[in-house]
Amino acid sequence: QVQLVESGGGLVETGGSLRLSCAASEITFGPYAVGWFRQAPGKEREFVAARRWSVGTTYYADSVKGRFSVSRDTAINTAYLQMNDLQPEDTAVYYCAAGKPILSTIRTVSGYRVWGQGTQVTVSS
Repeated sequence: QVQLVESGGGLVETGGSLRLSCAASEITFGPYAVGWFRQAPGKEREFVAARRWSVGTTYYADSVKGRFSVSRDTAINTAYLQMNDLQPEDTAVYYCAAGKPILSTIRTVSGYRVWGQGTQVTVSS
């Protein structure tokens, strides 16, 4: 069974950094897109970033562009979301997801088939 296991969340001060990990089992990321989403209390899950490894394209929400970046370690089949200059508004549960979205759905929840369990990121002001 395909699984994504996330780690790396925590409490950080404004301006700090965290790196989230998304370890995959039963799939390799190569043919898939990996998406990162977040959900704050009382809000809908929103797109953060995504990367299509097969074509080498990366997409970011405007709110994180220039601060967050997506990468992977193929040797251990793990994707990462590096988050720098964190702000209180970045506080949320962060999810990684894998799938084969088309271009019009790469920023949408429906574009992804498999989801991680989520990891809490809290940024103190």
